[in-house]
Amino acid sequence: MNWYASFAIYFLMWVVCAFVMLPLGLRTPDETGEPLLKGQAESAPSNFRPGLVVMRATILSAVLFGLYYANYVQGWVTVDMLPGYHAGS
Repeated sequence: MNWYASFAIYFLMWVVCAFVMLPLGLRTPDETGEPLLKGQAESAPSNFRPGLVVMRATILSAVLFGLYYANYVQGWVTVDMLPGYHAGS
């Protein structure tokens, strides 16, 4: 696998992981007891920390990419092992 493909796969995994991590740990002003600001939606988070989201997404995507790459090199699970899929037919 060339490094362009590796980078593209890692980047796609990172974006998906970032979207998965976005809602974790967020609390609304109603939950924190803070007053709503003028024009603020009731569902808007009051404790959003983008750095934490980036860090979590980076760690999770690195682990998942490591597993993907190890499977690519070792061949633990191949397309031929998937039920209902027959290569070449």
